[in-house]
Amino acid sequence: MIAYLQGKLAFKDPTYVIIDVGGIGYEVKISLQTYSKIKDEESIRLLTYLHIKEDAHTLYGFKEEDEKHLFLLLISINGVGPNTGLMILSSLSTSEIEEAILGGDVNTIKQVKGIGLKTAQRVILELKDKIGKSGASESIQPLGFLKSSNKIREEALKALITLGFPKAAAEKNIDAVLKKTKGEISLEDLIKASLKTS
Repeated sequence: MIAYLQGKLAFKDPTYVIIDVGGIGYEVKISLQTYSKIKDEESIRLLTYLHIKEDAHTLYGFKEEDEKHLFLLLISINGVGPNTGLMILSSLSTSEIEEAILGGDVNTIKQVKGIGLKTAQRVILELKDKIGKSGASESIQPLGFLKSSNKIREEALKALITLGFPKAAAEKNIDAVLKKTKGEISLEDLIKASLKTS
């Protein structure tokens, strides 16, 4: 119904943005892939998917066509809803997902929070033929390091809680990653690494 939104970037968070289109603010859920590609653009254009449930209308936004295409393929699978689709796209880059599907790599897909063995197998089985070998797109460009590791920790924590992590588990994962990297890490990489830490 809504193919894309173009307007002013009014607010940006690792899990959602608000786009001002003619004075109306649209809240759009995004993946870390899209977050890292937006940078701090004043004017923004996101491809969108509108998910309608009885109790909610939710917009999902994508900077690139290949990410939206992969999202639509993922949510066509029984047991993978839009939030899980977004979680997969936040945990792995488009090319990593495509390579895992084409290579039958169940473990890579299974490491995403909320994806069990059966769902990972289903993703590979159902999408192997639909993903052309042409697929692999460039991986995420890191935004560069943020100066304050406290600020970065807070933002990562907020993002993980929004994605459904219990606060204590999210804090533990983030601290483990920060300890390993000595704080030299960008926000997206911190969130991605924390999603993979179990």
